[in-house]
Amino acid sequence: MKGEADNLRGAALMAAAAVIFAAEALAIRWMNGRGIPVEMQVAARSGGQLLWVMPVILGGGVRVFRSARVPMHVLRSLASLTTWALYYFSFTRLDPATATVLSFTNVIFTTLLAAPLLGERVDRWRWGGAIAGLVGIAVMLRPGGGVDVIGAAAAIGAAVAWCGITLTSRSLTRTERTSTILAWVGLVTFGGSLPFAVMGWEALGIVDWLILAGVALFSPSIVWLVTEALRAGEASAVAPFQYLRLVFVAAAAWLIWGEAPDAWSWAGAAVILGGAVVVTVAEARRR
Repeated sequence: MKGEADNLRGAALMAAAAVIFAAEALAIRWMNGRGIPVEMQVAARSGGQLLWVMPVILGGGVRVFRSARVPMHVLRSLASLTTWALYYFSFTRLDPATATVLSFTNVIFTTLLAAPLLGERVDRWRWGGAIAGLVGIAVMLRPGGGVDVIGAAAAIGAAVAWCGITLTSRSLTRTERTSTILAWVGLVTFGGSLPFAVMGWEALGIVDWLILAGVALFSPSIVWLVTEALRAGEASAVAPFQYLRLVFVAAAAWLIWGEAPDAWSWAGAAVILGGAVVVTVAEARRR
C-alpha cells in the first residue's frame, strides 16, 4: 500500500502534467491566432515525440523495432497521429475550454469499447459515469446551441481516436517492451505528419518557430509525468488531478482572449467532467 507521501508526490506530478497539457492547449489557441497552419503544428508535436524517443532508438538500434505485432504498432501510432490532428483542428473552431472538455470524453468512449473489444468487465460505476458523459455531450451539443458542430465533431473524433491509443496500448503492453512501443510511435507519427506539413507549409517568423519549438520540446513530457505520477501514488488518488487542466485553460482563455462557454455549455461540461472523474476513479480502483 502506497503511503500519503507517495500519493502527494503522485498528485503533484499529475498536476504538473495538467499544467503542461493546459499550456499546450493555450499554445494551440495562440498558434491559430497567429495563422500557423494546423499541419505544421501537428508535425512539430510529432517531431517532438520522435526527439524524445530518439535516445531509445539510438540505444537499441534497428532491433528496438523488432516485433511480431508490427500492424498493431502501426495502428497504435496512427491512432496517436489522428488524435493530435483532430484535437489540434478542434481548437480552430472551438474556444479552448470547450475543446478541452470534449477531450475528456475519451475515458467515456474507452469504457464503452472496453467490454466488446477487450472483453473487460465494466462495473455499474463505470457504466454510470459513461452514460452521464453522453448526457453531458447532448447538453453541450443541444439543437440550437452555440457550439460549432464541426469543431465538436473533431474534438469527439479525437476522443474516440484516443480510445484507440488506450485500447491498443493495453493490448501491446501484454507482449511488447515499452521502448518498442515508443519507438514505433515516434517514427510513424512524424513520418505520417510530415507530408501534410509540406503541403500546408507557410513561411513563418522567428516567434512562430519558437512557439512550435516550445510545443515540440515540452508537450511530450506529459506522458512521462503521467507515468511517473501513477508509479508514485495510488491511481485512484492521483488520476483525478489530470482534470485540473480545465481550470487552467478556462481561466487563461477568459483572461487573455475573453473566451468562455455559455451557461448551457458549462452545465454539459460539469456533467461530462463528473462522469469522466467517476469512470477514472472506478477504473483506477479496478486495476
